[in-house]
Amino acid sequence: MKGIILAGGSGTRLHPLTLVVSKQLLPIYDKPMVYYPLSVLMQAGIKEVLLISTPSDIHNFERLLGDGSKFGIRIEYKVQPSPDGLAQAFILGADFIGDDSVALVLGDNIFHGAGFSDLLERAVQKVEKDHVAVVFGNYVKDPERYGVATFNKQGNVRSIEEKPENPNSNYAVVGLYFYPNSVIKIAKGLQPSKRGELEITAVNQYYLKEECLDMQILSRGFAWLDTGTHEALTEATEFVKAVEKRTGLKISCLEEIALMQKWISPEELQLQVKDLKGDYYDYIKQVVLRIKK
Repeated sequence: MKGIILAGGSGTRLHPLTLVVSKQLLPIYDKPMVYYPLSVLMQAGIKEVLLISTPSDIHNFERLLGDGSKFGIRIEYKVQPSPDGLAQAFILGADFIGDDSVALVLGDNIFHGAGFSDLLERAVQKVEKDHVAVVFGNYVKDPERYGVATFNKQGNVRSIEEKPENPNSNYAVVGLYFYPNSVIKIAKGLQPSKRGELEITAVNQYYLKEECLDMQILSRGFAWLDTGTHEALTEATEFVKAVEKRTGLKISCLEEIALMQKWISPEELQLQVKDLKGDYYDYIKQVVLRIKK
């Protein structure tokens, strides 16, 4: 399976913060926002990643992440000329995906919770073995902002509706999607919505109609943060800060995930961070020392 991070858009709701820098490069406590979605793909065991962004921002992502080799992965980059909907990612990424299945994560979504890696691994297996799509749902107080799922008595998804005025459920479809290779053909066949976009909800509705959609509900103790507003940015920073201060462990530390996945060795990582300063790299140095003991 391959992975795509969609980190485009102009971030107008965050102006003036995003007038000269991509929203996904803004800090969430101790690391750039894009680290969080990239960590999701890495936790899912995905080593080939395509990052899609705007013509003006793409080179900053390249400067930050490089070719991915320092994390034991491969990162490619693709320009999104205009933001024409989330499903456009599969059209732009068609050559990158090739004949593989694919996971899409939105660049401004943050996930954290116990057992998340196991959830991700099961999603990958279900897509690759059963050729079904897997999406995730989370209970929210403002479902009208999202794609909303309703369920039948058996607990299976009955419908998914994009930003309904009067939602029939409080379960939002979050910004993390796993699809078989057929998603490329489906995306190419979509017609723009009334908003002029290729909607990811239309993709999910297609798989639902074909009875090939599985939704995993994130538990009540799980955190899903959509950082699209100034308030949400602050809340995300406070959340990450609180968890890291309380536990002494970093959330979405890419180097640590690469180490745990055995994609890089302790010796390689030690050389990488030897001359780097700051709390983030001090943490990595301590992780390396613990593993080498």
